Amino acid sequence: MIPESKFRSLVRASAAYDLLVTAPFATPWTFAWVERTIRSVHESTHARGSMPPFAPSHALMAHLLGSVVVVWSVLRLREPEVRFGRLDAVARALFASWMLYAVVHGASAVVLGFFAIELTFGIAQALPVSRVPGTSGRWHPSTP
Repeated sequence: MIPESKFRSLVRASAAYDLLVTAPFATPWTFAWVERTIRSVHESTHARGSMPPFAPSHALMAHLLGSVVVVWSVLRLREPEVRFGRLDAVARALFASWMLYAVVHGASAVVLGFFAIELTFGIAQALPVSRVPGTSGRWHPSTP
């Protein structure tokens, strides 16, 4: 069991990771840099799988994903509630599933690095939490 205060720290850490990694997907200008960087890693490591060129419709999906995850990250940074950690664990299970599916079907093995992080944060946020009696799981300024 994880103490609630540690769990809230975990929720914040996962939110900070998401914000740092996903924010560049939210705009066309920053996504172009991310796409070049991931492509460079794929090519320099001779990773298995393919890294096809991104079409505008692919980039649109990346921008939408980046935008939603940025908002979700800010919410969890500001209010690292247990219920948000639980919902994030579900989202990470879905993301990890689709990442693994993509790699099995020919996507670049570079995705497996992201998969490992998604799986780790997802499992951690699914662990049981020991709550302080009389609390709702919400962060309160008076709570350490």
